Amino acid sequence: MTRLHRLPPPQPWIRSAVFDGLWVLSPPFVALLLVLLLPASFRSSAQMPLLGWLVLVVFIDVAHVYSTLFRTYFDPTRRREQQRLLWLVPLGCYVAGVALHQLGSLVFWRVLAYLAVFHFIRQQYGFLRLYQRQEPPTTPFRWLDTALVYYTTIYPLLYWHLSAPRNFTWFVEGDFLQHNWPAGRWVATILYVGLLLLYLAKEVYQWRLYRRLNWPRNLLLAGTAVSWYFGIVYFNGDLAFTLLNVVSHGIPYLALIWISRPAAPGRSARPLGRVVALVGFLGLLFGLAYLEEGIWDGLVWREHAAAFGWFQQLPAVSSPGVLAWLVPLLALPQATHYVLDGFIWRRPKPASA
Repeated sequence: MTRLHRLPPPQPWIRSAVFDGLWVLSPPFVALLLVLLLPASFRSSAQMPLLGWLVLVVFIDVAHVYSTLFRTYFDPTRRREQQRLLWLVPLGCYVAGVALHQLGSLVFWRVLAYLAVFHFIRQQYGFLRLYQRQEPPTTPFRWLDTALVYYTTIYPLLYWHLSAPRNFTWFVEGDFLQHNWPAGRWVATILYVGLLLLYLAKEVYQWRLYRRLNWPRNLLLAGTAVSWYFGIVYFNGDLAFTLLNVVSHGIPYLALIWISRPAAPGRSARPLGRVVALVGFLGLLFGLAYLEEGIWDGLVWREHAAAFGWFQQLPAVSSPGVLAWLVPLLALPQATHYVLDGFIWRRPKPASA
């Protein structure tokens, strides 16, 4: 009698091994390699070349904010089904932003920074859940996966908060609360190392038991640890932080938006048609991102005249009263993105019988 060998279940890729590997899982490792290839000064200083700022901040970070449009306002079905949400969120964000800015500019930026941090952390948790979807909820030690994805992001943030001011900020100087407390950093580091070792032991145990590894889940957790630890703890440079932070967050998000677009009638399946669609997708996002940052630079920042020459014709606004209304308006796409992202990826609840 021939013995039948059960094939192991396929790996839980979102799209495919190649797509996930290139656009979801590899960005943190590629970003780290680029940082290591940079001149050493960029790993430990506040220097940010204009070209680096344009690529990372404008064409990845700000562009990924606008990609949410394709899953909300540009999607007729979602626009109809979530009409109230899509109206109330930007309205609520603007009202809250104006109220916060009335309390002080730093209050506004601090709240927005912590909202952004929460969004960044939850994105990693969301990808973890996608890569766990084939594992039963009763899988032993599954809680360790969740604990690790959260603490690999929270530990570097604790380190940042418990250190002297570093050579980078999230948005503006002083937006994070900081207190130099070496003992607190030491305790946070011990917990971090302990959790990493515990997770490694769990994976070894499960490999010996089942002879199977969840490769995308492990690569996701490794990439999260790489981007957050090296970007915040190991290096102390603005370019290093931005490169590891933005590339690891923005590119996977753009990739997920791209593959989750609803199929449009008449959309070409030919390679040329897909290339044209991708160019249009990215071109629109880059254009919106450049326009937003140009308006910011012309009206408020006045920091990158070489990149936004035409926008320097706009009047520079310095009145605190006007800024209290203008800044929340300019930041509205960002704030709306952070809040809507907590809703647009939820699976619909199954209808009750």
